[in-house]
Amino acid sequence: MQASLVYSNALNAYNLGSEHALRPERVDGAVAMMRAHDLLGADGLHVIEPHPASREDLERVHSPQYIDAVIRASAPGAPDDLTHGTGAGDTPVFPGMHAAAALVVGGSIEAMRSVLGGRDTRSLAIAGGLHHAHSDRAAGFCVYNDPAIAIAWALEQEPKARIAYIDIDAHHGDGVQEAFWNDPRVLTVSLHESGRYLFPGTGFPDERGGLRAPDSAANVPMPQYATDACYDFAFDAVVAPLVSRFRPDLIVSQNGADALHSDPLTSLGLTLGGYRVLVERISALSNQLCAGRIVALGGGGYDWREMVPRAWTLLAASLLGREMPASLAEDTGPALREGAEAVLLRRTREVVAEVMRGREY
Repeated sequence: MQASLVYSNALNAYNLGSEHALRPERVDGAVAMMRAHDLLGADGLHVIEPHPASREDLERVHSPQYIDAVIRASAPGAPDDLTHGTGAGDTPVFPGMHAAAALVVGGSIEAMRSVLGGRDTRSLAIAGGLHHAHSDRAAGFCVYNDPAIAIAWALEQEPKARIAYIDIDAHHGDGVQEAFWNDPRVLTVSLHESGRYLFPGTGFPDERGGLRAPDSAANVPMPQYATDACYDFAFDAVVAPLVSRFRPDLIVSQNGADALHSDPLTSLGLTLGGYRVLVERISALSNQLCAGRIVALGGGGYDWREMVPRAWTLLAASLLGREMPASLAEDTGPALREGAEAVLLRRTREVVAEVMRGREY
């Protein structure tokens, strides 16, 4: 199976500052670990160089006024622009911001181009997955919404295509859901920490798609400290049946590693072994439904020295169908009180019942 990695050191330019939680070093660390495990090269992922997205590409999702605002904010010494979500807080301005963000988008489009054109069956745009940006504002560390733009680009090339977007980041993929709220060609499925506790405060079971695309969105707000068993149940009960019924031509996966129990910004209980199972199951779904075609993206993950490189190396291995040493996924997991997992599973079942109520599958 031919597969690729979209990567360049130039992607490090997407840098929100030395004190910011989103560290560009996590991408380099992941790629170095992939190389150390022989996942790159002739028998692994071949590397594709990203190219910046054009303005036309960006306007598939973002308003011209917003793009102009990002360009203005990219100049050295530019002031904050809180109207458009850039500045103090989650998404600070930095010199060259527009060019850096456009390169991330271009990488995700390049991955999509490679799979859609048949060069590769699977492609990994490891710096992508910036799923919070909206049409007219930045949000949640995200300037431009590369998953949504790559999907919109694909639909322009193949207007009758059906694309399933599966998001396992700890944060709800609100920007992608918004972009395709009324588009029945796109199914968005998100497993995330409940918005009752975590940014962006959305992604509840009653968010099911717009009037022109009913049941095109499925959201599973996981309880805090949700374990591997909770994720397994949610995947079995929601992701697998809904994606199977949708019968996509292609799967786009957002593979944020911030649902891992060690992540400093979230409160979930997934282990590396549980993460490996999730990404392997997404790969298996693609084999069953769409000839293995996946565009895989990175996403969140703030335990960047240790856990993110390991998680994304497991992701790369899943795309290649490779077995990794057991030590790579070795993880004792969170310490839970006696009986806690049973409570968490019960809560997960309750949420899943609400998500699936009234759906055909």
